[in-house]
Amino acid sequence: MTSAPTDMTVTDTEVLRDALGLLKDREQVAERLLESSARHSFDPDTELDWDAPLEEGKWFWPPELVSLYDTPLWRKMSLEQQQDLSRHEAASLASLGIWFEIILMQLLVRHIYDKPVTSAHVRYALTEIADECRHSKMFARMIHKGGAPAYPVSRVHHNLARVLKTVSTTPGSFACTLLGEEILDWMQRLTFPDERVQTIVRGVTRIHVVEEARHVRYAREELRRQMITAPRWERELTRISSGEAARVFSLAFVNPDVYPHVGLDRREALAQVKASGHRREVMQSGAKRLTDFLDEIGVLRGPGRRLWRRSGLLA
Repeated sequence: MTSAPTDMTVTDTEVLRDALGLLKDREQVAERLLESSARHSFDPDTELDWDAPLEEGKWFWPPELVSLYDTPLWRKMSLEQQQDLSRHEAASLASLGIWFEIILMQLLVRHIYDKPVTSAHVRYALTEIADECRHSKMFARMIHKGGAPAYPVSRVHHNLARVLKTVSTTPGSFACTLLGEEILDWMQRLTFPDERVQTIVRGVTRIHVVEEARHVRYAREELRRQMITAPRWERELTRISSGEAARVFSLAFVNPDVYPHVGLDRREALAQVKASGHRREVMQSGAKRLTDFLDEIGVLRGPGRRLWRRSGLLA
């Protein structure tokens, strides 16, 4: 009779150090995150007033974060058309968030499959999965409340993600987790205090920011550990897979179907977004904290770095 896997190696107990300094004990990190979860977790169904009417004349996303902001096409649009585009882009981003969080939940379940089930590390992963379930339902409810359609990613990206999550290694999974969480988190931190934005959207982004801070901490700590302890081939694959994920993520960030829904020519809108210096600055600003971190721990090297540059997220 064989014993259950414990996933314990010498690297779980020895002192580990990377370019950022000493790594904290995995169990201690998880215990702190569990304590924070107990204090600061929300049920969006009861926390937010879903029955309140939408507010006349308010945005669904800060205008500066709308893809066409400050382009020639934007300046020709009426205020009502600009705000309607913000409504559709908020729905597009929420749809992207649901797609990404479903992927993340699968990756987390895979990560803990061989881990000790009574460990704090596993308990926190299960807590995070529960958070992501609530977030996905919350985003779906926000889309419905705003009256815009859901915007699924393209079939190509949907199936490419299927491949990426199937072949993803543990460090690759956590690198992709941070890619999906940190850029949206940066945008949401600008959204929830913004009184120009619909109250329901501000409430959704506030909850997401508070709870995602824990998810980012968990993923960062684990990725640092993996980039020290994983075999070389796995680290190299992580560099390439995260770069490809960045390329796909940047292309899928706003679904181009939003433009015809507000009476714009899709091809012209996409061309102006691509040429927009403001949009490039927004995306790189949103990714900077993440790319600085990945650079310091050795993820942004070789061909993977070139893929990150092609994505437009790395200056």
